[in-house]
Amino acid sequence: MSKEFEIAREFEVDATPEQVWEAITNGTGGWLWPMEAPEPREGGTGPFGSTITTWDPPHRYTNRVEDVEGISEQTLNQLDYTVEPRDDGRRAWVRYVHSGIFVDDWDNQYDGAAKHTDFYLHTLREYLTRFATRPVAFAAFDGPDASKASDAFAAVVRALGLPDDTAEGARVQARGPEGQLLDAVVDFHNPYFVGLRTDDALIRFFGRNHWGAPVGMSIHDFAPGADAKRNELAWQGWLNETFSS
Repeated sequence: MSKEFEIAREFEVDATPEQVWEAITNGTGGWLWPMEAPEPREGGTGPFGSTITTWDPPHRYTNRVEDVEGISEQTLNQLDYTVEPRDDGRRAWVRYVHSGIFVDDWDNQYDGAAKHTDFYLHTLREYLTRFATRPVAFAAFDGPDASKASDAFAAVVRALGLPDDTAEGARVQARGPEGQLLDAVVDFHNPYFVGLRTDDALIRFFGRNHWGAPVGMSIHDFAPGADAKRNELAWQGWLNETFSS
């Protein structure tokens, strides 16, 4: 049965309102995934065929779309960002509201969307404070069907060589493709997601098996000469190997 939803979050970040605005309109590949930049006016076209209903840089941006293309579970989607200066404009306060209508499986859809929101907005803050303005090579992909299993994400954490009780902020040597050890900080860790931050990348692991989908990954690589396809091939192989037995 169709039902409305709303997911609202607020946070402060050590970035200017202008930097936040750039990240949410033109720099989405650095923390979410690359999207078409919105047409800079009310009534303009936004990502996924949305319409820009509010455009007031760098303070307010809203886009809205009905009958979301390629998403049968949803008939209405709206994203609203409010950005205000703090500390004479040296920092920013952000309010993010995601709302719309889920068509079916409401509780599962809402739980997944809410938990993903927390991880994505955390990644936005990591991007803003550490990598903003750097060119990014972005890759995202899913694990095999076996990664839909109820214990699949725990297998990913084990494959990385991380103890279950690894604390956020811990410095680790994570096991990557072909046994490569990655010097990284665990910048996010809960039963659903893991975020690794290296000097040049944000590597994200998504336990979407909790919502009936395969485990997913995204790599935001800010290193000079970074190759998104090479990253995808290497880490896709790592994921496949994790679930090969």
